[in-house]
Amino acid sequence: MFQAPLLGGLFIGVLSALPVVGLGNCCCCLWVVCGGVLATYLDQQRDPTPITIARGAYTGFLAGVIGAVVYLFVASTVSALMAPLQEEVTGAMSRSTTDMPPEVRQALEWVSANPSLSLAFDFFVRLMVGSVVATLGGMLGAAFFRNDVPPALGGPVPPPLLPPM
Repeated sequence: MFQAPLLGGLFIGVLSALPVVGLGNCCCCLWVVCGGVLATYLDQQRDPTPITIARGAYTGFLAGVIGAVVYLFVASTVSALMAPLQEEVTGAMSRSTTDMPPEVRQALEWVSANPSLSLAFDFFVRLMVGSVVATLGGMLGAAFFRNDVPPALGGPVPPPLLPPM
């Protein structure tokens, strides 16, 4: 039951946390929507009955929540690995921007000195916004990938054809 949201959440979290690939979320939350659609697709492939919009929304919501948690772990790992490079870039930027106002420089130094606070805020935003957007992706996936069951297997009976006049 949770395999599809887990895989959708892994898709959301890993692709959102990667430094360059994560920029895809700037395009209408691309990875989050695709993760919700992927989770719904996998859920529909597992079950022969047609998926409802509500079930797609639930699957997408779970994928969004799992994606935020996965993002937290992957982003903290990437941040720890990239810390030396980030310190070098921040130092070079502060030395080269002599025309920067002191308040802006101080804010940049504070943010770079407190990466855990920045990561916690980012996690909270991704949890709130990502779960809503992934829910929409799940609803979209349910509309796209709905299995139409033939009448012999319990699906809806099509209306009778009228003879041509």
